[in-house]
Amino acid sequence: MSKEVLSVKNLNMHYETLSGDVHAVKDVSFSVKEGESFGLVGESGCGKTSVAMSLLQLQADNAKISSGSIVLDGVELVGMNESELRKVRWDGISIVFQGAMNAWNPVVKVGEQIREAIREHYPEKSKAENTEKIESLFKMVGLDAAVIDRFPHELSGGMKQRAVIALALSCDPKVVIADEPTTALDVVIQDQILNEIKKVQELLGLSLIYISHDIAVIAEMTDQMAVMYAGSIVEIGPTDKVFSTPKHAYTRLLLESTPSVVGEKKKLRSLDGEPPSLINEITGCSFSPRCPDPSDDCKNQNKEMKLVEIEPGHFADNCCVDCG
Repeated sequence: MSKEVLSVKNLNMHYETLSGDVHAVKDVSFSVKEGESFGLVGESGCGKTSVAMSLLQLQADNAKISSGSIVLDGVELVGMNESELRKVRWDGISIVFQGAMNAWNPVVKVGEQIREAIREHYPEKSKAENTEKIESLFKMVGLDAAVIDRFPHELSGGMKQRAVIALALSCDPKVVIADEPTTALDVVIQDQILNEIKKVQELLGLSLIYISHDIAVIAEMTDQMAVMYAGSIVEIGPTDKVFSTPKHAYTRLLLESTPSVVGEKKKLRSLDGEPPSLINEITGCSFSPRCPDPSDDCKNQNKEMKLVEIEPGHFADNCCVDCG
């Protein structure tokens, strides 16, 4: 049985604003095993990237983790100081940032930026050794070694994205977070990037957290998945189980709003309304105002929401499970 490399338990994070605290991550719990792919899916603003930034402790200055635990390979990250966290980032857990176009310093060569990350964690290695490592990473992600001496503006969008993947792998992390890694790329390049990520993961045995609003990509890329809404996980389980037997109304609507290239043609459903404000504390089912068929129990604002197990490893909010 695979070893658990990352465990997140009851994580709560909020942003302090002049209008009040924005509760972006609420009681989030999940785990990732060695070599496993875990997906986080949901519409924009549901808290996916806030979870990712919390895992690396790279939140904005006004973001605060109020409670919860993040254990990476047996080490608790919550409560670490900046010096301790710098040793964990890129070495223990790294990220492929959303939007590779803005991930690079425009006046520093790509190779030197990757070399800087390696020097931080392996100061004993020589420049020649670092260059050899970068060349091997570039080969792995389909880039020519000559890219080392190029500036970011000399690369296409797909090349920049591949270089970002190489940067994320530069210090041999145990967990890699891919946050919308195909944003702003055309569909052909998107497919190439996804194939590169899968190839690298299998080659290195990485644990991968894949974040996307595209549920079709989650189906292709992950073994386990969680559906997020209004800062909380509303359904979690094996990807094939969530797709074949979705229990939460939000999960079903996400699936019904996505076209399929196989099977019979079906009319797509729209998801009407707006996500709720996360400034005010939400009680009861957060999805009930947008639910197409809410029950009286669904509208009960005094009902305590919690994940319940439907089948082994597959959990969903008790509201939608009780509603059937």
